Amino acid sequence: MTFTVAIVGRPNVGKSTLFNRLVGKRLALVDDRPGVTRDRREGEGRLGHLSFRVIDTAGLEEAKVESLEGRMRAQTEAAIGDADVLLFLIDAKAGVTPSDQIFAHLARRSGKHTILVANKAEARGSEGGTLDAYALGLGDPVELSAEHGDGMGDLVRALAEVVPDDGDEMDLDNEGGRRIRVAVLGRPNAGKSTLINSLLGEDRLLTGPEAGITRDSIAVDVERHGVELRVFDTAGMRKRARIDDKLEKLSVADGLRAARFAEVVVVLMDATHPFEEQDLRIADLVEREGRAVVLAISKADLVKDQPGFVTRMREEADHSLPQVKGAPVVLVSGLTGEGLDRLVRAIAQAHEVWNRRVATNPLNRWLGETTDQHPPPAVSGRRIKLRYITQPKARPPSFVLFCSRADAVPESYVRYLVNNLRTSFDLPGVPIRLTLREKDNPYAEKE
Repeated sequence: MTFTVAIVGRPNVGKSTLFNRLVGKRLALVDDRPGVTRDRREGEGRLGHLSFRVIDTAGLEEAKVESLEGRMRAQTEAAIGDADVLLFLIDAKAGVTPSDQIFAHLARRSGKHTILVANKAEARGSEGGTLDAYALGLGDPVELSAEHGDGMGDLVRALAEVVPDDGDEMDLDNEGGRRIRVAVLGRPNAGKSTLINSLLGEDRLLTGPEAGITRDSIAVDVERHGVELRVFDTAGMRKRARIDDKLEKLSVADGLRAARFAEVVVVLMDATHPFEEQDLRIADLVEREGRAVVLAISKADLVKDQPGFVTRMREEADHSLPQVKGAPVVLVSGLTGEGLDRLVRAIAQAHEVWNRRVATNPLNRWLGETTDQHPPPAVSGRRIKLRYITQPKARPPSFVLFCSRADAVPESYVRYLVNNLRTSFDLPGVPIRLTLREKDNPYAEKE
């Protein structure tokens, strides 16, 4: 069955840029001027494991039927009629406009499954536009940058809910969910392929003492104690300055893509040289991508005679990686199979935390108690008021704090709030996003 996805929205929100990225070619003309696309353009799209027919459309505009703009709109409405899923794009940098509201109504009226996409999310100040998008009534917006490719992993997860899966890439588990997508990252020769072979119970991936054997990101399915995983083995990542070979550069880029499409990333470190600078860089990259982190210390058989080794590793992890404080640390050995069950349990737990939502009432009780204990500092003699907090999205847990003078809140106080959120609501090992906004409480009763 051919599944069709139509990209719709007002002019100049980046529809053609996203179309080109989905089809993997520059088929659609792209320019900063609005209205460049006039006819609907079709192509074969692919995103992650999904394949579908994709339609680029003209920007939706209000216009008379007989005008050029009116005929362009008719073409767009025909594309909506042909589509199974709509990608409704807004410009996160510009925020929600009256045109967005009008055509969001058109998308809802079509009855088609609609995924709200906040494009240009890499721009400074885009957070406000993304949050305003909730008012369109189309669910949680997917934040991405069609131009730079950021956030495409979140889009593939949104599409995977409705687009039929070709090739069984994301098998359903017994409870109707999907396999947890796991990427294994680390320095060359950390034992990534050996670890995955041990999880599988067979020599599926080529291994050896030479560094750099793995080049492509290889996906394998693993089931252990009822937990179903799709695990991606990746090429070892060296410092950028040491990468001269073009093929190695492509291999590393392929590994980074695997991390972006993953839900949980296992950062594998060599037990004989753990927490080296490159290990920390990889973990920091995973945090910036918004993925849950599990720290695995490989080659456990080489340090089994060192008492207290795991405790020291946990202390080192919290000290060196405060941005994912509490990330599980698991000692494993691909050769002996030690720690594999603990690793799978840690992945499942990290995935659950990454998806966790906190109700609004407990959040605001927490805010009151936290600010009573440690109020925000006065800046230039004026007190900062923290009014209200909510969690608009998970994956990773993301919170919005409405306050006065958001730009004046010290970074140290923001870190204090994030650390307190992590502790109070049991959110270990996942990135926590906290956005400050100057806006009245939208849930307050109107007088």
